[in-house]
Amino acid sequence: MSFDQYAPYGPVTETTVRIATWNVWGRFGRWAEREAGIEETLAAAAPDVVCLVESWSAGNSGNAANSGNAGDAGDAGDAGDADQPGQFARRLGFEHSVFAGSWPQEGWVSGLGLASRWPVTAHEHRALPGDGDPAGGGSALFALVDGERGPIQVFVVVLDYRLDASAARQAQVRQLAGFVAERTRRRYPTVVCGDFNAGPDSDELRMLTGRAATAGPGLVFYDAWEIAGDGTPGHTWSNANPLAAVALYPDRRMDYVLSAWPRRGGAGHPVRCERLGVRPAGEPQLSDHYGVLAELRY
Repeated sequence: MSFDQYAPYGPVTETTVRIATWNVWGRFGRWAEREAGIEETLAAAAPDVVCLVESWSAGNSGNAANSGNAGDAGDAGDAGDADQPGQFARRLGFEHSVFAGSWPQEGWVSGLGLASRWPVTAHEHRALPGDGDPAGGGSALFALVDGERGPIQVFVVVLDYRLDASAARQAQVRQLAGFVAERTRRRYPTVVCGDFNAGPDSDELRMLTGRAATAGPGLVFYDAWEIAGDGTPGHTWSNANPLAAVALYPDRRMDYVLSAWPRRGGAGHPVRCERLGVRPAGEPQLSDHYGVLAELRY
């Protein structure tokens, strides 16, 4: 078949997948009330896949997969363990969820999670130690989602939070690139979501979006907000949010849905992106971060 410069991806698909990412701030503050509001917001947004940062598990297990009955113990979880991805899956009518975490709190474990409309056929959690500074660190959760129109390769990511940690985050992005290269096939859409704790003009995000030398050969992503957002800065860490304002950080867009260079039919190309959970300062806030919902060709 000859190359058609007017249709480089072949006929462009009109169907989409809806992917949400949200740093939900664990069990801090009035967490039960916040969680109920997050559930309501996600239910209204109707995503197909939900990626969670600072999610929680109430049990001792730091790595649980639930498939076939979201919220029950999976192949790596202890019987009776409860975790937030499983709870969100039930609320959304999903049957599949994954939690992986290693940050113990008082009576719960903080980590990364995913809830999916479709089965998760493989998953792996990997530390991203960056430059090895014990004060920092990040991690990534890979999930292979067996979607109704083919596999979707999803990574949920959190990077070092410190304002002075750009070098560490760049090292983490390189480690993430190695993880992506190991676990993905270029034939299928690859989506990287999460809290990068860095703005779109940072060196670490420039590495991922092709504005600087990439972290791996051929590894470049579209930023869904840049392509399909509403044209505003889209801050997800905002001083308009009282839960964030107390940190005295600058307003920044820190949370992303990144999709790899489109596959055949334009699969992975963002067509719509919006923030989730934005409320006036006088109303109860859902998290210290706002969420992001992206719609990608699929």
